[in-house]
Amino acid sequence: MKTFTLTRAVQAALIAAMMGGASMAALADIKDYKFELVDQTVQAGPDKVITVRLLNTKTGKPVPDAVIFASRLDMTPDGMQEMVTKVEAVPAAEPGTYRFKATFGMAGRWQLSLGAKVQGETGTVENKFVITAQQ
Repeated sequence: MKTFTLTRAVQAALIAAMMGGASMAALADIKDYKFELVDQTVQAGPDKVITVRLLNTKTGKPVPDAVIFASRLDMTPDGMQEMVTKVEAVPAAEPGTYRFKATFGMAGRWQLSLGAKVQGETGTVENKFVITAQQ
């Protein structure tokens, strides 16, 4: 009789642990992360640096060590999506900030598109920003 009760207690504890673990995983969501553009304007020309911050929107804290796997800079906002420039990642000074170097070949509105993976999360953080290049 004691073995049967002990077995049922262990089964109940395992089920509760599994359900608790599933609910903890459900609390984390890739939608809880977003990029913020630090400066909305740059000077037109070569080797301009763009800085973005990746934040956890629930905690407000920066998210370090994300893997940026997609970046694109083009003039889509001004109707020239074929006007694309190379984007190169450069080291950032602070955790949770990500910097990119690019050439803004002309003044106007440029769209920066980013895609990133956050460690421990499934899914992709994606954001698009408009940066104004001035003469």
